[in-house]
Amino acid sequence: MQNKNKATLIGLVAVLLWSAIVGLIRSVSTHFGATGGAALMYSLASVFLLLTVGGARPRQLRSFPRQYLVWGSLLFVVYELCLSLSIGYANTAQQAIEVGMVNYLWPTFTIVAAILFNRQHSNFLIVPGFVLSIVGICWVLGGEQGFDMAGMLHNVRDNPLSYGLAFAGALIWAAYCTVTARIAHGKNGVTLFFILVSITLWAKYLLGGGGAMHFSGEAIVYLVLAAAAMGFGYGAWNFGILHGHVTVLAGASYFIPVLSAALSTVLLRAPLSLAFWQGAAMVCGGAILCWLATRAGGPAKTAAG
Repeated sequence: MQNKNKATLIGLVAVLLWSAIVGLIRSVSTHFGATGGAALMYSLASVFLLLTVGGARPRQLRSFPRQYLVWGSLLFVVYELCLSLSIGYANTAQQAIEVGMVNYLWPTFTIVAAILFNRQHSNFLIVPGFVLSIVGICWVLGGEQGFDMAGMLHNVRDNPLSYGLAFAGALIWAAYCTVTARIAHGKNGVTLFFILVSITLWAKYLLGGGGAMHFSGEAIVYLVLAAAAMGFGYGAWNFGILHGHVTVLAGASYFIPVLSAALSTVLLRAPLSLAFWQGAAMVCGGAILCWLATRAGGPAKTAAG
């Protein structure tokens, strides 16, 4: 039991690390550019994963289900591109936090997908949970007025690429969690997937003219912290899920939106309005309601990001 509790604590560390991701990715992209910063970050995170999790040797990969390698790698790579570039392309620090909040619709989408495609049992709470999450995002994007359709449309039109990538990422990560829960057979290809993300980003950087990178002591610190949060976050989460209390970790993961906003406003020195916090709480509350809706049928399989 003591080992199980320790594993759970390690898994909870992943929740804290992932909550810092939005602020750290934005800080890295400020110094190295959206594409160059993401390429550096995922490359270093891949090294961290190779040293801690492993799992990318040819002999190990041959034991992985082929469907998982194909669909898992495709969905994972596309999601991570959407996540990193949506934050990197944001026009301001506050917009980066808003974009990050859109990405955190994934817990709600994941549970809905599990109900629709993996036959996860649920009850009536799934409907108010889903609605509350969507209303929360609208509340966040409405600005200081809260739920303001005109204000929301104005914000989205200011940078449709960032908001579009974040929303697509939330859908893609829900698809990744749903698909891999059925075809992974207990295998974990996260190290390989990170390497593929790195290769893809470097190809984009070299072919698309990613711009200059500005190295400095501060920039390197942010780079190492972001890569560590990404790499060690996945490693800690995987260890916690395998050896800890899955129900505790699944419940804790739904508080990431609020924790992320709190850490991001400190890291990016971007004060957020009361309406933003209200919307963030709604997103968090909606995800928790969706999670509670599945409790009668057992905990839904989930993965954070």
